[in-house]
Amino acid sequence: MQEDQIKKNAFHLSQNAMDALHSGTHAAPFDVLGPHVIDGDVWLTTFQPAAVSVCVICDGISTKLTCIQGDIFSAKILNKPYSLRMQYADGSDHITADPYSFGPVLTDLDHYLIGEGTHKQLWRVLGANVKTHQSMAGVHFAVWAPNALRVSVVGDFNSWDERRHMLRPSGQSGVWETFIPGLTDGALYKFHVAGADGQVRVKADPVGFGSQHPPEQASVVRDISEYAWTDGDWMNGRGTKADRNQPMSTYEVHLGSWRRRYDDHGRSLSYEELARDLIGYVLFMGFTHIELMPVSEFPFDGSWGYQPVGLYAPTIRFGPPDAFRAFVDTAHAAGIGVLLDWVPGHFPTDAHGLAQFDGTALYEHADPREGFHQDWNTLIPNYGRREVKNYYVANALYWLEEYHLDGLRVDAVASMLYRDYSRDADKWVPNQDGGRENYEAIAFLQEMNAAAYGQDTNIMTVAEESTSFPGVSQPVHIGGLGFGYKWNMGWMNDTLRYMETDPIHRKHDHHLMTFPLDWAFSENFILPISHDEVVHGKGSMINKMPGNDWEKFANLRAYYAFMWTQPGKKLLFMGCEFAQPEEWNHDSELNWGAAEHPANKGVQRLVQDLNRMYRDTPSLYVKDCDPDGFQWVCNDPAQSVTAYLRKGGDADVLVVCNFAGVERSDFRIGVPYAGRWSEILNTDSAIYGGDDRGNMGESVTHNHELHEFDQSLFLTIPPLSVIVLKHDPCQKNQ
Repeated sequence: MQEDQIKKNAFHLSQNAMDALHSGTHAAPFDVLGPHVIDGDVWLTTFQPAAVSVCVICDGISTKLTCIQGDIFSAKILNKPYSLRMQYADGSDHITADPYSFGPVLTDLDHYLIGEGTHKQLWRVLGANVKTHQSMAGVHFAVWAPNALRVSVVGDFNSWDERRHMLRPSGQSGVWETFIPGLTDGALYKFHVAGADGQVRVKADPVGFGSQHPPEQASVVRDISEYAWTDGDWMNGRGTKADRNQPMSTYEVHLGSWRRRYDDHGRSLSYEELARDLIGYVLFMGFTHIELMPVSEFPFDGSWGYQPVGLYAPTIRFGPPDAFRAFVDTAHAAGIGVLLDWVPGHFPTDAHGLAQFDGTALYEHADPREGFHQDWNTLIPNYGRREVKNYYVANALYWLEEYHLDGLRVDAVASMLYRDYSRDADKWVPNQDGGRENYEAIAFLQEMNAAAYGQDTNIMTVAEESTSFPGVSQPVHIGGLGFGYKWNMGWMNDTLRYMETDPIHRKHDHHLMTFPLDWAFSENFILPISHDEVVHGKGSMINKMPGNDWEKFANLRAYYAFMWTQPGKKLLFMGCEFAQPEEWNHDSELNWGAAEHPANKGVQRLVQDLNRMYRDTPSLYVKDCDPDGFQWVCNDPAQSVTAYLRKGGDADVLVVCNFAGVERSDFRIGVPYAGRWSEILNTDSAIYGGDDRGNMGESVTHNHELHEFDQSLFLTIPPLSVIVLKHDPCQKNQ
């Protein structure tokens, strides 16, 4: 009789409904599972695959539920908190709260902001968040999939069975959510998505905080709600480190190949080991910042991180999220800023990623002429969709807020700005005005920069942008893109082309070293020698240089000194600082053995001294972005000599470069002030591997007009060298 009553009162469970529960195809499982009031009584229905019996425990009293059909159990219960106890054929049992007894977590405001595309803390409402809900600890799962027919969360906690934890559609934002009590940090999970196209896909969490180690693809629940940061002083004062009137010398690093452990597997160092060794080395070398090549989780090592799948997850290759936080914390304790290479311009087609997430082109464009990168076989985000734009803007804020990063370097900005980027004439779609500019991407970049600087004015954003697009580092309110800095790719291309030329022919290409100054102050520039210059057959920096071994090293030393004394902040890729002889290989560590050779060690010592001189000499940085901070003195193509002043600090600095293979003795240079000019750096010094030719520490001016100045110096300029002289301000008016 009781069993008949139970089945009668379970009126909402038609045969079709029960069949759908068993097959995992029920469109609204929360309508039938969990507690429901029927004729004034509370009836509980639960679906428990493989259970031989189910009991409900309420006020310490255990009541057995009746099996209605298959794995569906039901009973009348008290209107009080309860838990379920399942027993299995092997004699084991499991007690848990009922996930179908919990209401939604997301608020109406969350749904409004998600739908509007303005939820600046998206990661706190989507993904897998460890939290307490209805007085119970557990994990809240939420995912945006507006066109999905059904969504479940599957994991190691439910035997990867999509029937056990189905999500409810929540609000009108296209978000699905559920709360699973009892789960905690470390659980593996994926989203099982029945798409609008009728196909089922198993996806990693787009907002997951952790991932399995590739090639495994599950997301991992990570509790990032608390971390005991110790960098309060740094965070309060870091704005000065990002200011364009401050020295900024950045060491670009690929964490997986900087150094490796000496074991049978040649594994990369952990975040903890990198915090000890890498930060110590950067401090020793005198760099002010580290720029990390992408650490957002990525499936393929050979992409170097530039094809990310887990944009909200620091890669597990080096440790869990809190270990990455500790790495940043340690850098800040050492006075070093940390920048992240950020990739919002494209994503891979991997089946577990964003592609066709809910059976539609959700994150990407449906038209391959807009949505497919031919060069990289990747998909292009649809920035015109407000939820997609929100996803990326919130991701930028996430890294800056949750990991205390000091800035983001945005990859491949040119590919985002132009619809015809690397496309044939018939392979792209013009904008609404018939032009090539990608208005949606431009608006996204402006919004991202405005949001990032609006959240914290002390950070920086940097654009890797290789065209002449105007106003990249100009404020958004005057029509710019809003970046703090832009890589000066033109400077890099021109000057490297010059340095690769045999010195005997350089007089014909002298303009390559001077022409970049024509636009040097049009943006806030960083001068980059990045990983892109030492891969894919381009050779190492030392092997770009012409001549015999002595000449190669002399050329490279001169080039680095030229770079460090030019207007613009500095960036150098790892290994270049000690003239690694080989191209960079992401599968092995840098050739640290080569760093012990005298010539290589000399280059390393030079870079160390360049950083010290740069930091200690305000004239070399305070007006990096101001034409008043630079003045040509001499350009002599026939002798491959160039000289210029850097101004703006307590004393002007004279830089004299001889890119010819012969010494220039008694070379006269005009200068603006009389008195002593002390030689503060000479790349021909024996400590760097040179021959110690120079000016005996200082030179004194003569009353001889030259180069539009009343005074001049006689200098010895060694071959393939740069000398830097600083004026003694006490002598200025003599």
